[in-house]
Amino acid sequence: MNLDPQLLEIVVCPHCRGALRVDEAATELVCTDPGGDCGYAYPVHTDPQGDIPILLVDEARKPA
Repeated sequence: MNLDPQLLEIVVCPHCRGALRVDEAATELVCTDPGGDCGYAYPVHTDPQGDIPILLVDEARKPA
């Protein structure tokens, strides 16, 4: 994934405002909510000009 490190410093989970981490294998940004109650995973669309995170709760993969 080709996400700007500065972007990753400022984006948060839209559901709980927790920090997000990159999951390279799944091409997702995953919530790292310290309380462990969230865990939503947001898809990242890959593009040659730059990857685009889709930070919409309706598009997120919810934890099992």
